[in-house]
Formats: sequence, structure tokens, C-alpha cells
Amino acid sequence: KGSPNQQVSEVRFGHSLNKEEEEFVARRKNTVLQCLQKFNIHCSQDKVPNIALLGSGGGQRAMVALLECLVELDKAGLLDCILYLSGVSGSTWCMASLYQEPDWSTKLETVKDNIIKRLSGPGVSWDDKSAKLKKYYMKDFFSLTDLWAVLFVTSYVKEIDEQTLTDQRDLHNEDPYPIYAVIDKQCKRREEGDPWFEISPHEAGYSLSGAFVETCNFGSQFDNGSKKKHQPEMDMLYLQDILQCAYVCLICQCISLSPSSIDECYQELLNPVDADPSALEQSSRTKLTGKLFLKCKTNFEECICFIDLCRCIAQRIWGRNYNFLHNMTDESVPAALLQKETRDLIDAGLLINSPYFSVLRKERNIDLIIALDYSDGDPFTTVREAAKTCKKLKIPFPEVNIPSDEGKKPKDFYVFKGQNAPTVIHIPLFNVVNCGGKLTSSSHPE
Repeated sequence: KGSPNQQVSEVRFGHSLNKEEEEFVARRKNTVLQCLQKFNIHCSQDKVPNIALLGSGGGQRAMVALLECLVELDKAGLLDCILYLSGVSGSTWCMASLYQEPDWSTKLETVKDNIIKRLSGPGVSWDDKSAKLKKYYMKDFFSLTDLWAVLFVTSYVKEIDEQTLTDQRDLHNEDPYPIYAVIDKQCKRREEGDPWFEISPHEAGYSLSGAFVETCNFGSQFDNGSKKKHQPEMDMLYLQDILQCAYVCLICQCISLSPSSIDECYQELLNPVDADPSALEQSSRTKLTGKLFLKCKTNFEECICFIDLCRCIAQRIWGRNYNFLHNMTDESVPAALLQKETRDLIDAGLLINSPYFSVLRKERNIDLIIALDYSDGDPFTTVREAAKTCKKLKIPFPEVNIPSDEGKKPKDFYVFKGQNAPTVIHIPLFNVVNCGGKLTSSSHPE
């Protein structure tokens, strides 16, 4: 594939799992086999089912709910059956907290207590937030993701987690294999290429196209498959970032705008996070920048930073990083992914609020998907959208049929089966069992 120069490429084209993940999976399946045997479920090593647990988005609700679900699985003796743990948005907050601790699944009650204690604590000081924001600002690309992570995410998770996934590679031999899922903003907006992007301790890349780079090199500058300029690996705080329009209120609080200015800025920022910057009116940019600049201090360095922030807001710059596929040539990868020097990564919940496509790679050979859905609103949107997208892409997925009378008052779980497709167990957080039959809507229990 590709040109001869790619023989020494640091980019990997191919749908196979990387060697390190394959070795991890082989070891983990021994643990799964032992767990199954405790329940008198006997099978040979090559018949051990591959089970993936998915955590949806949902902010702090998702973080706390996923933690409690894992605790209950542990109490039932079933946690060791899980091969992969994948999440988006709020669920990644929980995952990041868990994977700070080596072999967290062997001492989950203690880890849970420590997380709860931290969440109940005083949080991160403004001095520490400011220092962290300055570090982010020194990167080649500073975006609203950096600001959102430092000011908003830290307010919920109550820490600045500077570990990286590479740091954690050899610390979790007893835990499920973690996969963090995001999407490519340009692919989503233009509906071309492969939007599904995954980040694991070993590789980062496009799940369905089969284009990957080592996680430690993700974010560095590449040209034709070779690294030109190293950038620090993204830390766990950045990875936990969640993208929503609520950042408007936070920015206004931080810069102490008057109520009338808040309203005007808010109106200018009502456009969706994935809006096309070229479609923005110049008058909107001028008005917004003017409002914010009035609050800029006289310090020159702070002024420059503030101007950059205004530019990020006006142009809707989120999650910008170097594109490791820049200037490469490979027929198996959509051309749209190869052209630009940068790509913008955003919350996968803006497309489908669950990381189905990180585990639907054929090579992961998943037999059972347990999808924990903490979404607000329709409790079946994620699984329906996953089924619809899989049908379009010809990816095996079971039919999803929901009785009409259960749309707003769902049961505690649903099992969807299909031929030559993984079985999907869909578990909505808000259901008639959890809410004691007093569920008035899918997101507002009495």
C-alpha cells in the first residue's frame, strides 16, 4: 500500500490490532475464562466470548453512574468478564479516574471511596488552573478544548490529571482494555471520510478506515508518514474534555462581563459547536471580540492570549491537533483525511452518544456489547442510530425493535440479537424499574 517512502512510516495502515493490544487481549481472556468457570460456564480458550462494556456521555451523571455500575458488576463477580471498556464524554471522566490506579479492578471499593472523597473535596485552585492553562497555551495549537478542560472539567472532577495513556500502558494487567472515543469534526460536518476516532494506551486513529499512530506520537506534526516535530502527548485532563454550549456561561463568569454583555455574547455563541467558521458573519466576530477585549488586562502576554481565545471562539476551534495522515497516499483511507495539516476532534456524543464503533472493528471480534446509556432524552436514540449507521456501512449489528408503548417508559434492559452480529444488551439509566414505576419521561423521573 502507498508509496515506497511509507515503508519507514511511523503511521500504520491496516485493520489488524496492534501487537500490544493482541498480547493484552490474550492475557485478559485467561481472566475472563476463569471468571466464567466460577459460574459453571465452561468453554475452551478459543471460545471465550469477547465482551465490551460501553459508557455513554452524560457529564457528571455518566461519570457517577458508570462508577456505580462497575461496582455492582464487581459485587456480582462479573467484572472480570469484561474484555474492553470504552467510553465517550462523561464516562471518560470515570475511566480516567479509575485508570490512575494500577489494577483498579482488584480494589474497586477502595478506588471508588477515593474518587468520591475527591469529588466531595475543595477542587482545583484558580492559581493551579491558570498555571495549567498557560502550559496548554504553549502548545502549537491552543483551542477552546484547552480552556474548557481547565475551567470546566476540573470543576467537576476536582483535579488536574497530567498522566498520559502511555504512562498507564503496563499498569493494568488485571483490568479491561480501555478505549476512549471521539469524532473528527470535519468528517462529521461534511459527511465524508471516517468520523470515528479512538485513543487507546497503544494507538490512536480512525477506527473504521484503519489508520493509526502510536499514542505517544499522536498530536505531533507529521508529513508523509514521518514525524517532523514532536508535541507532548495529550494528558488525561485534555482527554476528559466534554464539548457543550454551556462553556458560554463559564467564559462570561471568568471574565466578569456585565449581564447585558453576557446576553449579547451568548447570542453570538448560540451557533452549534460544529458550525462552519466560513459561514459566520464578520459582524458577529467583531461584536464578540470587542466585548471580550474590553476586559483584557494591560499585560501584553495576557492580551495576546485573550486575542487568541477570541479567535478560537469566533472560528469555533475545538480539539485542534496535527493530522498524522497529512500528505500521505493510501487508497484504503478516504482522501479527505489525507489533505489538511490539522484535524479537529470533538465529543462523539455530537454524533452518537456511545462508543459503538470503537468496539465494532471486525478484528476485535466482539460477541457481546453491554451498552450503558446515561443520555438525556430519548433512551433509545444511541442504539437506534448505531443500528442505522451500521446498516449504511454494512457492519453487522442486530435489528433494534422497541415496542411503541415502551418508548417513554423503558424497561431496565433490552437484548438485541442478530445473525452473524454481536448481541447488544441496552441498559437505559432511567427506566421503570430504577425509578419505581414513577418515570414521567425518559430524563425526568419523579
